Amino acid sequence: MNDRAPLHPRDALFDPGEPAATPLPVCDHYAGVEERMRKALALQAERGPVFDVTLDNEDGAPVGGEIEQAHLIAELLAGPDNRFGRVGVRVLPVDHPRFGEVLAIVLASPVRPAYLMLPKPGGVADVQRAAEAVGAARGGDVPLHALVETHGALREVQAIAAHPRIESLSFGLMDFVSAHRGAIPLAAMSVKGQFEHPLVVRAKLEIAAACHAHGKVPSHCVVTEFKHPAALQAAATRATREFGYTRMWSIHPAQLQPILDAFAPTTAEVDQAIEILLAAQAAHWAPIRHRDTLHDRASYRYFWHVLERAHRTSGSTGEQLPAEVRAAFFSD
Repeated sequence: MNDRAPLHPRDALFDPGEPAATPLPVCDHYAGVEERMRKALALQAERGPVFDVTLDNEDGAPVGGEIEQAHLIAELLAGPDNRFGRVGVRVLPVDHPRFGEVLAIVLASPVRPAYLMLPKPGGVADVQRAAEAVGAARGGDVPLHALVETHGALREVQAIAAHPRIESLSFGLMDFVSAHRGAIPLAAMSVKGQFEHPLVVRAKLEIAAACHAHGKVPSHCVVTEFKHPAALQAAATRATREFGYTRMWSIHPAQLQPILDAFAPTTAEVDQAIEILLAAQAAHWAPIRHRDTLHDRASYRYFWHVLERAHRTSGSTGEQLPAEVRAAFFSD
């Protein structure tokens, strides 16, 4: 009789040196105007950390008002609605004359941001410059996210994804299209066109592939048609099911639920994953036969990722997962 204690999937299924992406919430909600920033924080405080909030000190700040915006963001980071520590900040591009000053103000907040989003890096050298500046501002432990929206960043996307400080890469659709000086039509920024134009599709796929190769989180770009939830959910579904993205931007509160729904596995997928993983764990992760199909550690890893995604999209109440499954796999 085998009476060994069952191993947790994280211990049984993955090699110690295998890169594993940080399990970030599947939605990254952006806000830059003070009223919208406060509303986003209040909504996160109410619903739980099922989505991140990114306070925008780049496009969200008035030109010339970046310092005032930074002070406001530092205040909001330390405010009562930042209950879960899942609030990040988009800072200025590293070559902006006020980059260092904004960085110092934000990192001086009593509550550190969950991450810093770096806009418009020209390549891995800019990411390294930003990482050194963050370290000099005593923010060396704050994870870095980066926007891939320039020709140079896309050219060096593998190196950027491999950078040890990078946690996630986002695709900057609108700046990327604009960088082609009219060669990519405006339609490529639309909810439909961004999945059809070859240059945009190429960029999305290269970013997702680089992230998965280096254990980082690929974050899909915005959909600007925020009053069309069905179109948004269809785009989010394509982003995760066809393009391999595990996170997506929101720019309006109405976009949150469609993104969460699209990135959540179906009930049938969750039920199948639970059945197979519990049977595999009982067999101490040896191969099993489930409904006349052979499964081993390769497929167990896939089903574990399904459960992790269900856990991230269900919030503090864990609607998709039975209590015994949450206790067995997600109690830490």
